[in-house]
Amino acid sequence: MEKGYVYLIGAGPGDPGLMTVKGKRCLAEADTVVYDRLVNNRILSWVRSDAKLIYAGKRPDHHTLKQNEINQVLVDEALQGKVVVRLKGGDPYVFGRGGEEAEALFNEGIPFEVVPGITSAIAVPSYAGIPVTHRTLTSTFTVITGHEDPMKEDSQINWPRLATDPGTLIFLMGVERLPKIVSQLVSNGKDPETPAALIQWGTRPQQKTAVGTLETIVEAVARAGITSPAIIIVGAVVNMRGVLGWFEKKPLFGQSILVTRAREQASAFSELIERAGGEALEAPTIIIDSNDEDPALINAVHNTAGYDWIVFTSVNGVEAFFNCMAKEGIDIRALGNARICAIGPKTRERLAARGLIVEALPERFIAEGVIDMLKPLVKTGDRVLVPRSDLARATLIEALNSLGCEVNEVIAYHTRSCQSFDEDIIDRLKAHTITIITLTSSSTARNLMALVEDRALLDNMVFASIGPATTATLRSYGIEPQIEAKEYTIRGLYDAIVEYCQKAE
Repeated sequence: MEKGYVYLIGAGPGDPGLMTVKGKRCLAEADTVVYDRLVNNRILSWVRSDAKLIYAGKRPDHHTLKQNEINQVLVDEALQGKVVVRLKGGDPYVFGRGGEEAEALFNEGIPFEVVPGITSAIAVPSYAGIPVTHRTLTSTFTVITGHEDPMKEDSQINWPRLATDPGTLIFLMGVERLPKIVSQLVSNGKDPETPAALIQWGTRPQQKTAVGTLETIVEAVARAGITSPAIIIVGAVVNMRGVLGWFEKKPLFGQSILVTRAREQASAFSELIERAGGEALEAPTIIIDSNDEDPALINAVHNTAGYDWIVFTSVNGVEAFFNCMAKEGIDIRALGNARICAIGPKTRERLAARGLIVEALPERFIAEGVIDMLKPLVKTGDRVLVPRSDLARATLIEALNSLGCEVNEVIAYHTRSCQSFDEDIIDRLKAHTITIITLTSSSTARNLMALVEDRALLDNMVFASIGPATTATLRSYGIEPQIEAKEYTIRGLYDAIVEYCQKAE
């Protein structure tokens, strides 16, 4: 068997957007991913569904793999001919022991590649509004491990030199040793009035910053409740925070938002949330399955020219319908003179990408809006094709029939419930660290209720609904959503969430 290949990849400091393009591409190739505690779960969602995940980080309820054991895992997986990714927070070679892992691979003759990551030493201060260098303040910075005991006699850290260094000092992972770090700096001559800051969970929506001086920082950190993971930054650049702070001003900063859409659709919504400074937790409650072997759908795609109207009620319907056409080898020109109606701008955009002009787009993106739009356009006897979900409401079909249309409703795709949430999501619900739950359809609402057996976990939760139909479903479970989109689209739901959060400040 040929030996595999190992990528040592830096995942960056936490914000998934700071993962490099190359790192993401290599991750998509992986058969096995060995990852650390500080790797954002959103990054893990980019891994292939059939890939093997091995946790190698430190958490109170998980056994910690020792470094030699991690090295052996990489070797063993690669010797099976697999593409292996070692995914590490920050950069593999900045206090990440990536050099030891690469050395172990070299000794076994296993080919490897290092994909650098953005280190927390520069990214985390940036997100807190602190530049590590500034032309008028300092031209140098030093990165120091915070793991070493500052009081040990054989220290590899030159404390007298650091104490007299006019540049910025950055200690990684040194929260527990903060009092000793401060003591060493001051006792070796550093001015107690030197500005200092600690930043916990930097670049994430949970980011928390404490600012003071070497004399006051220990007390400031205790008041703020800052614990690991955090970095320490010492120097005049800390005073720039009041001017350069930007991340904590974003409209969804501090919000952890549960996205319950099907995984194929979740990414666009998650990106909107993350751009606004929020955390998107993808926990699909539904799965979309193709129905392209159904004789009724196949017959419909073979006879599209016989219809006066085709009504697409969702992006899923568009994709499923035209995928079936492609599978059957039918040219899009077979649609003939059929006129197109769509519910929602995203559905229209997906049709436009296929070169199709939508003649009817309702003002209200629900079945009732479609009827209002089509009433003056359809006539008795018009043949109307409606490809849609197996769980769609009957309202549209009943109304079209009442207008004298000959309606053919075909199931383009099935919507089924996920069997469970990831354990991490349940843990977050139990810890009350999710701030908003979003529901983008009645089926996501119903399936959420089925997946969360302990309803007490949803108490005092903020719910965001995409529109009246979804709101009605939530109310049937005794839940009144605090947020409802004015425009029944993902963008409309996002706008409503931002408006709610800004009013709550």
